[in-house]
Amino acid sequence: MAKTGYILLDSAEQEKYFSALRSGDRFISARVNRKVSLLSVRRKKGVSQKSLLPICASVWNNYTDAQKLAWNTAGSYCNLSGWKTFVRDKCYRVVNGLSGEAVPSIYHQGLVGELRIDAPADELKIFQPHPYQYYISQKVTGSKSMRSPVLVTERLFLPLQIGLSYKSSLVKTQSDGFAKFYAIVRRLYQGNNLDEILSIYIDLQSDWKTVTASLSYLLGQYTSYVLYFHLYHLTGTLLVDNIKAIHSSQNWARDPSCQDIHQDFTLAFYQVPAHWSALILPEGSFFESVYPI
Repeated sequence: MAKTGYILLDSAEQEKYFSALRSGDRFISARVNRKVSLLSVRRKKGVSQKSLLPICASVWNNYTDAQKLAWNTAGSYCNLSGWKTFVRDKCYRVVNGLSGEAVPSIYHQGLVGELRIDAPADELKIFQPHPYQYYISQKVTGSKSMRSPVLVTERLFLPLQIGLSYKSSLVKTQSDGFAKFYAIVRRLYQGNNLDEILSIYIDLQSDWKTVTASLSYLLGQYTSYVLYFHLYHLTGTLLVDNIKAIHSSQNWARDPSCQDIHQDFTLAFYQVPAHWSALILPEGSFFESVYPI
């Protein structure tokens, strides 16, 4: 077994230490590496040639004030500035081989969640639990990429508002087919565990739109809730973004901008629940984050 030790650094030593050294992945490669702070002329040239920022800046600087305002408005829905929203969108377009620039939208920004069902499948159901306490992956302050599991306490206080923006192209395979986004709220009343369902039914054929629903009052003690997407006896595609689960003046939905709805956590993050988990996912159905074309 390796023998380890530690020393305490004062503020001056810490500044020198972190300016020259960096930590490797503490779960896979727990070691200290040299920080490359100075780039050679050749490496500087390579970095600048790979960067898309000069292209983005050229386009952005030619935008009118009205166009920049439109991007700022779109960015407010995903907590980003107009410039950052534009850069992210432009990079996705380059990666997907798309020319030109997108029109900023208040319904979706960057990636969106895609729920798709192809025959022979005709059902898909995913869920996101919101118990009283759970872990999330949070960026470590002062680092570029290091993250840490953080315990979150979510006390549910009514009213609860759920909502989303979506675009649908779905076809029934049977007459009872439906698509909905809903929350099941668990409550305790007169010694019984009861479920209250707050639902948003999704139009099977619709361009981008935003819908919400609210639950203001329940008898008994409400404790937790679970969000669901359920596509039943359908085939086709549902695109979603800007997911909401608002209570206590905060949106508690994890990954509300749908940047990685099929993310799995591993290693020391095993206790962090996935953004969305599959409950019913037969062959021919899938859910993933995509750039809407």
